Amino acid sequence: MRKTFLVTAVSAWMALGGAAMADNIVETAQEAGTFETLLAAAQAAGLADALATGENLTVFAPTDDAFAALPDGTVEDLLQPENREQLAAILSYHVLPRVLTSNQLPGREIHIRTIRESGDRLLAISKDAHTGAVMVDGANVVAADVMADNGVIHVIDAVMLPSD
Repeated sequence: MRKTFLVTAVSAWMALGGAAMADNIVETAQEAGTFETLLAAAQAAGLADALATGENLTVFAPTDDAFAALPDGTVEDLLQPENREQLAAILSYHVLPRVLTSNQLPGREIHIRTIRESGDRLLAISKDAHTGAVMVDGANVVAADVMADNGVIHVIDAVMLPSD
């Protein structure tokens, strides 16, 4: 299972890398083919246009496998129109209002504010000083620094849930 996930993540990274600086964040994710759930959720939450047209954004993008790892029925429930605000709150927790690349991270934990409007708005981001491995709120960054016209994407292996 882990080997399959790593192959998928590397494939996503390679696909995204080929689209570097050619498209906006949404187009870049579409071309990768491993973010269908994230894109459907962004559309359902009314955030897709903001990700496509916003400037200087950082998106921690969970793969389809990351969404599939959530408890059964979670994604389907969140995609219901009556849960649009909750879905938007979760997705906006994955977005920073600035470009943050891995080389800008110190070899320690930092906290950075997301675009989420209320509640838990801070992500804990850490970079191992020896290995360079990056974690964001417990999710591993499996592919970093995928540049798009309007920001950067970091592929993560889990959906991050705010504490409230």
